[in-house]
Parts: sequence; structure tokens; C-alpha cells
Amino acid sequence: MNSSKPKTIQTMKPETAAKKLGVLLSATPAEFQAGVVSRDELNELQSRPPAWLADLRRNGPHPKQVIAAKLGISISGLTRGGITEPLTTTDIDALKAENPAWLERERSIQAETRKEALRLKQR
Repeated sequence: MNSSKPKTIQTMKPETAAKKLGVLLSATPAEFQAGVVSRDELNELQSRPPAWLADLRRNGPHPKQVIAAKLGISISGLTRGGITEPLTTTDIDALKAENPAWLERERSIQAETRKEALRLKQR
């Protein structure tokens, strides 16, 4: 006999869901922070983001992995550059325009790292 168990719903903590969505948990609505998020709810948020999620992705504040990606550097490079707090898109754009020496240095380190990874992959 084939006794099928009822399918359990996969859920995750709000911290995990926020990370998967690329947003800062503390900037999300209270109801998002207080509950659990099912896999289906996460898929729905990713495919049809509500206004609050679209706004957070566009304007921030952004988590460090998003800041690093927007600046073209590593998360370690952010720390070496003294960036420890979340930044908004406006802050990131201002930093790009200013282009401080540490940012140039971190971008060149990141470029070398990518070049070396590509070289090793082609072996």
C-alpha cells in the first residue's frame, strides 16, 4: 500500500527570508519580522514583490552583501573600507561618485581575484 504522508509546509525564519530577498530585516514591515515565511510565500514575494519590498530593493537600506555587489567589491573590502552600517542607494551612489582611494583599491583587488578564479577555472 502507498500511504502518503501529508506534505509538510517548509517555513523559514524572517532573517533567512530577508537574506534570500536581499533586504535588511530591520527595514521590513513588523508583520514580516514577527512571522515565519513559507517557501510558497517566499516564491510569491520574489515573483510579485509588494510595494514595500520593491521600495527596499530600490532605495535601501541595503545589507552588506548588496552594498558590496553594488560597489563591485567583497564584503571583506567593505569592512576594510570602514563600511559597517547599512547604506541606502543614495549613499552608495555618493560613494561611487566620490570614489575614495580605498574603494579603488578594493575594486582592483576584486578584479584580480576574479581574473585569477577564471584562470584557474580554465585549467
